[in-house]
Amino acid sequence: MEELSLHILDLVQNSLRAAATKVEIFIKEDLTRDCFLLEVRDNGRGMPEDFVKEALSPFTTTRTTRRVGLGLSLLDMVARRCGGGVEIDTKLGKGTRVRAVFQHSHWDRAPLGDIKATLVAIIAANPKLSLIYKHRLGGRDFILDTEEIKGILGRDIPLNNMAVLGWLEEYIAQGLAHLYGGEEKDGNPKESG
Repeated sequence: MEELSLHILDLVQNSLRAAATKVEIFIKEDLTRDCFLLEVRDNGRGMPEDFVKEALSPFTTTRTTRRVGLGLSLLDMVARRCGGGVEIDTKLGKGTRVRAVFQHSHWDRAPLGDIKATLVAIIAANPKLSLIYKHRLGGRDFILDTEEIKGILGRDIPLNNMAVLGWLEEYIAQGLAHLYGGEEKDGNPKESG
């Protein structure tokens, strides 16, 4: 995958397959420590201990339609290539946390990509999902919490309403532009580095 946002989409799909009703995505860009942290947590079924030991192997999957699961193994491979790695913490019946760390300035680190489109796609396809997106860069934070938005909208207007999705796109674009300290271009914030 050429963008980290596609890995995020894959991790969220894993969470949804595990019956998660709440997903938290956390990105921290620490330029002082030259670290890019990506974390996805959910409240899904979790994984058995023996499965976790093999979860980063491309030949491990919970799907019955194919015998190969490349998502976690690809994420681990690109993180290791960039001086980091992937950790998985999980408890049966409680959920899973996947944490990937990269050297921020590594020339091989994929860009974040179109996180705005990724978040909007997740929300549009899963309007009942409780989604929290937190992104920290230096002393600035951007937070998107769908439960807050649902509270403002009321229960009569779904998050996948076209007008709401349009507003969400603009809200995310403005938040990311503030975070990166500049204007976005073609749906992508300019990355610092």
